[in-house]
Amino acid sequence: MLFFTEVKLNYRNIKLNTMNEQKPMSVGDWVITLLLTAIPLVGFILLIVWAFSSDTHPSKQNWAKAYLIFMVAGLIIAGLFFSTILGALIAFSNM
Repeated sequence: MLFFTEVKLNYRNIKLNTMNEQKPMSVGDWVITLLLTAIPLVGFILLIVWAFSSDTHPSKQNWAKAYLIFMVAGLIIAGLFFSTILGALIAFSNM
């Protein structure tokens, strides 16, 4: 019974230690992150680096992945919209 208690306590300590390894990102970190992503092309490259780098803070990594997903969805929607408009313009110009 003593061994089981020691294992249980060690498991709790390991779990608490791994949870406390990463500090939350500060407001200043997020402000700098958002400013950098606002720069054309540089922001896109940084998003890719942050999304797939193992050295990036987990919060920033998840945010970058989500932001990239929204960017791809926006590009698809914009492409569909403009292709529809272009198709309509071509169809009306042939009348």
